[in-house]
Amino acid sequence: MLRHFRMLADYNRWANVQVYDAAADLSDAEFHEDRGAFFGSLHGTLNHLLVADRLWMHRFNGTGGVPASLDAVLHDDLKGLRAVREAEDRNIIAWIETLDTDALATDITYTSVLRPGAITVPLHAAMAHMFNHHTHHRGQCHTILTSLGKPSLLLDLLHFLRSEGQRWL
Repeated sequence: MLRHFRMLADYNRWANVQVYDAAADLSDAEFHEDRGAFFGSLHGTLNHLLVADRLWMHRFNGTGGVPASLDAVLHDDLKGLRAVREAEDRNIIAWIETLDTDALATDITYTSVLRPGAITVPLHAAMAHMFNHHTHHRGQCHTILTSLGKPSLLLDLLHFLRSEGQRWL
């Protein structure tokens, strides 16, 4: 299971690069335009993904700042957001490298931003949620990008494994 999470962290990094590359030539207006996604715009959705990762990493290892809300704006421009996204992806990969199989079986207890009270789950379940959450919102990013006239992105895990991720096969 540990190898699986390392693969997902690498895939997550790769898929984020694909989305940010596709967004690189959007105008500021297009980047901020509300396209009906849960967090409105590509700007809002990419900020949310970074906010969620920071929350989860703080829960997992106590590092990093804790944003005040799930729709906090950490960076207003794509360039600044991308730099922090890349650093966060490296942080996630490095943290997973410190884990062993025993760590995956431990429980974590945290308080949700949305609901009061302690929640306890196995670490492996929380990690699976974090990566699944990324896939969910990256799908929204893909929809926003295609609605702005961008070509469809190949974000499938198997595509990653057949290209840059061959070492995981």
